[in-house]
Amino acid sequence: MRAFVVLLVSGVAAAHPSTAEAARRPVQVVALGDSLSAGYMLPADAAFPAVLQKALQARGLDVTVANAGVSGDTAEGGLQRLDWSVPDGTDAVILELGANNMLRGLSAATTRQTLDTIITRLQARGIKVLLTGMMALPSLGKQYGDEFQAIYPALAQQHGVPLYPFFLNGVAQNPQLKLADGLHPNEAGVAVLVQNILPSVEALVVSVAPKG
Repeated sequence: MRAFVVLLVSGVAAAHPSTAEAARRPVQVVALGDSLSAGYMLPADAAFPAVLQKALQARGLDVTVANAGVSGDTAEGGLQRLDWSVPDGTDAVILELGANNMLRGLSAATTRQTLDTIITRLQARGIKVLLTGMMALPSLGKQYGDEFQAIYPALAQQHGVPLYPFFLNGVAQNPQLKLADGLHPNEAGVAVLVQNILPSVEALVVSVAPKG
C-alpha cells in the first residue's frame, strides 16, 4: 500500500509541476499587429517577432515572441480576434495596431475607443501591454494627423502602460530600409526596428519574468 501511495503522489507531482518548475517556463510575449509587425513579404525568420525574439535571447532572456500580425488588419480586426490571437498563458503583448485605420482615414475617435477596449481586456486578464504609436501621413491633413497621433500617448497615460512613440522609428524616412511599396520594412528595416525598440521590450519582459 505504501508503495502505491508513493507512486500515486509521484504521478500527481508529474502531472502538476511545482511552482519552481512553472516559473522556469519562457516569458510568453505576443506581437499583436498588422503587416508592419507581421513581416509582410519577408521570410518568417526575418519578421519582426522572430528577429526580436533572437535579440532578446541574445541578451540572456528566456522569452518567446509569437507573431500575431495580420496584414491589412485595423484596430477593429485586432479586437475581433483578440481572444484567440492572445492565448491563455500570455505574459505580455506588444500592441501595434492603428496604421491601417490611418491609411483609410478612419475616425481617430473610433480608433482610440477600439484600442482602449483592447488594452482594457488585456489588463483584465493580467497581461502587460507595450503600446506602440503610429504617425499619420501628412496628406491626411494637420487636423486628422494631430487627432490620430494623440491617441497613443493619451491611452498610455490613461491605462498606465509604457509607450514606444513610433513603431517605424528609424525606418519611415529611409527608402533603403523599406520594400518597393515604400511602406513596409525590408529585412534591414526590421533589424533597425528591433534595435530601436529592444530596450523597451527588454524592460517589459523583465517586468513580467519570474523573480528568484
